[in-house]
Amino acid sequence: MSARIAVVGGHGKTGQAVRAAVPGAVPLGRADWDDLASALRGCGAAYLIAPNLHPDEPAYVGAALAAMRVAGVQRVVYHSVASPYVPEMPHHLGKATSEDLVRRSGLAWTVLQPGAYLQNLDLTGPVVRVPYDVDAPFGFLDLADLGAAAARVLLEPGHEGATYELASRQATVRELAEEAGASAERVEDPGTHPWLTAMFGYYDRHGLPVGTLPLRALLA
Repeated sequence: MSARIAVVGGHGKTGQAVRAAVPGAVPLGRADWDDLASALRGCGAAYLIAPNLHPDEPAYVGAALAAMRVAGVQRVVYHSVASPYVPEMPHHLGKATSEDLVRRSGLAWTVLQPGAYLQNLDLTGPVVRVPYDVDAPFGFLDLADLGAAAARVLLEPGHEGATYELASRQATVRELAEEAGASAERVEDPGTHPWLTAMFGYYDRHGLPVGTLPLRALLA
C-alpha cells in the first residue's frame, strides 16, 4: 500500500491535529471536492472528516468513499463522534448512518469516536462559560491525543475493522475550570443552530461520558 495519506477535511482544527501527527499527510478541502478522486490518486489511506454540522453527512461521506474507491485508496479512517446513535441529536445520527456506509464501503476501515474537545473550552479567563450544565459528566479529548491516535491507526497494522471511543480524561466543566483557577457558569444557549440547541439540551440532561481506556491502550 502506498504510504501517502490524505486528510479529507484537512484544513480545520481536527485535520490540523491529524496532519501534525502523520508525517507527509496531504490535506484536501473544498477546492479538491469537484474532482476528489483525482486529488486522492496515489494515496493508500485517507482520514475522513466531514464539515461540522453538515446538513447531509451521509451523502458527503458516501461521495468521499466513492471517490476513494475510484482512486484506489485501500484504507479509510472515519472521524465520527462518541455516542453516534443518539436520537435527540440529529448530527450524531448523521454520523451513525455514515459509520454504516464506511463499514460497507469495501475499504479496510477504522472508526474513531472522539469525545468533546478540551480545546473547545476557554480555560484562560476567570470564568468558563458554557451553554449547558457545568456539572454534567464528560469524556474530554485533547486534540494532540486525537492526532496521536489517528497516526497509530493509520500507520500501524491491526486496526482494520475496529471502532475506538476516544477521551483523554473524564471530568465536568466545573472541575476543569477549578483546576485552571477559574469558576464555571452556565449561560443561555445563543440559539445559533437548532442542532446545537438540541445538543446542549442533551448535555444538560446527560452530559457526554466517554471512556478513557481505548485511548490509553492505543497510545501505550
